[in-house]
This record gives sequence, structure tokens and C-alpha cells, in this order.
Amino acid sequence: MNLYALETHLNQLLNIDKFRDYAPNGLQIEGRAQVQTIVTGVTASQQLLDAAVEHGADAVLVHHGYFWKGESPVIRGMKKRRIATLLQHDISLFGYHLPLDAHPELGNNAQLARLLGIQIGGVMDERELQGVGNIGCLPEAQSLQAFGQQVAKVLGREPLLISAGDKPVSKIAWCTGGGQGYIQQAFEAGVDAYLSGEISEHTVHFARENGIHYIAAGHHATERYGIRALGDYLAATFDLKHVFLDCDNPV
Repeated sequence: MNLYALETHLNQLLNIDKFRDYAPNGLQIEGRAQVQTIVTGVTASQQLLDAAVEHGADAVLVHHGYFWKGESPVIRGMKKRRIATLLQHDISLFGYHLPLDAHPELGNNAQLARLLGIQIGGVMDERELQGVGNIGCLPEAQSLQAFGQQVAKVLGREPLLISAGDKPVSKIAWCTGGGQGYIQQAFEAGVDAYLSGEISEHTVHFARENGIHYIAAGHHATERYGIRALGDYLAATFDLKHVFLDCDNPV
């Protein structure tokens, strides 16, 4: 497939113009003009890039790419080595951050809901045009501990559970990755629990004092599924070879 046709399709599919993001979405580093093999992963780490070279990748698609706001523009050290790997092997890099979180079918939030059996009701905050968090219900109410066990089984990672009492979990909000700051919106939506990837000191106090359970299920663990679904979609739609690489990260 032509690289620029792939870029156009992805940008339209993920509706990137809708989002104000922390990094550029789309083609970040240009490689060869034809794409047959794509490698996907959560983050464009050196480990992922080295594996992509071994798999003969023409393009790498990730959730966490490069050129984040506030980072130094100097290309040296780790950044130099990563970019050099891509340029030396003529491999393109695509990065999709918030657009991949929010996509209603292929997105991180939608894919996590599918795996956990959560029935999606809509976006968490109707005032937020980007809609990166969701709200929904479990098929049956269950205790925080029981739901935590389900999360651990599905993600292969023990979540950190912050209990706000004995109330069961039925109505839930979630936002994968580093979305712990959305707990205020989750609380205002009247949910029993809020799930995200990371946790901060403030999150614990907010949950306990406002009567909302909090589940910290891992940044990497909650964001493995959107990029994999995107790669599978591209492989099926355009007859491309797709390899998903899960470079373990305990955070």
C-alpha cells in the first residue's frame, strides 16, 4: 500500500483534526513509499524498533510516538538512537494518541470495555468535545474486589484498588493510560467506580472522601488493545501483514 494513502486513511479514520493533543498525530517520521508489513506497539521504544527491524517492518504504528509538547527539540542520546534506527532502515513511524483513545470501535477505551464486558453508555463528560473517557455499566453489580479480580485476569496485571466503602460496582467510568485526573468528571457523572491506568497521591484522597472506588490497572496494560485492533483492521482491510509486539512495561 502507498504510504501516503495509508496516512490519509488513518487520519480520516481516527478523525485527528478533532483533537488538541500533546504530540502530532499521524505520520511522524517518513520511510519507504510502499508499505506491506506493519508493526504495532504501545510505545516507540528502542526495544520495539529493534524488533520491528527484525520483522522487516515498512511502518511502525504506536500510541506513544515522538515530539511531545515541552520536550527538548534537540536530537541526541535516546532520541537520536531511536530516530536513527528508523531512518537507517527506511521505516515510517505513525503515532496516534488521543484519537486512538477515543475511537468508538478501535480505541483503547472501547477495546478495554469489550474485554471487561462493560456496556458503553457514552462519553464521560458531554462538555468535553474530544470525548476521551467513557461511562457505562457492568452486566451485573459486583464487589470492588470481584471486579478487581476480573481486571487482573483479563490484563494479566494485579490492579491497585482504592476502596470507598462497601457499595457494589455497577455504574462505571474509565479512561485508559494516564487518565487519573478525570476522576472529578467521573464523580460528577455519579458512577460507583472509576478505572484508569495510573494513580497519584491526590487520587487516593479524592476517591475515599467522595465515595467513588478507584481502580489503577496500569498505563501500559490498559493501552495495549487499541493499537493492536487498529493493526488488525488495517491488515484485514488492505491485505497487509501485521505484527503486534507487546514490550512489557510494569507501569
